[in-house]
Amino acid sequence: MAQHNALGKKGEQLAVDFLIKNGYDIVARNYRFDKAEVDIIAKLEETLAIIEVKTRSTIDFGNPQDFVKPKQIQRLVKAVDAYVNLNGLEVDVRFDIIAIVKEGKTFTIEHLENAFYHF
Repeated sequence: MAQHNALGKKGEQLAVDFLIKNGYDIVARNYRFDKAEVDIIAKLEETLAIIEVKTRSTIDFGNPQDFVKPKQIQRLVKAVDAYVNLNGLEVDVRFDIIAIVKEGKTFTIEHLENAFYHF
């Protein structure tokens, strides 16, 4: 596995662990619809949190959250709409980013709730 793929997988697991520790239930991981992949679908009370995980080994080229582009957001919204309709869910939906940066042997984790409104 390429090093960046391994880092991405590690970041997703760190994000899952972080969410569980903070009271979220993990509903799905790596949900695919058309060209979109939703990293994590989690539930906190009556809110469905759609989590895009961005992991980087450095912030030399920008913060991890800066790499979520408008086209990707459009795909995620379409995928989540399909997921909610397919499962007949009546929930509030929120789009979050978990930004993870490797710093030596440790990782910093930042959870940005309602992150897509910041673009």
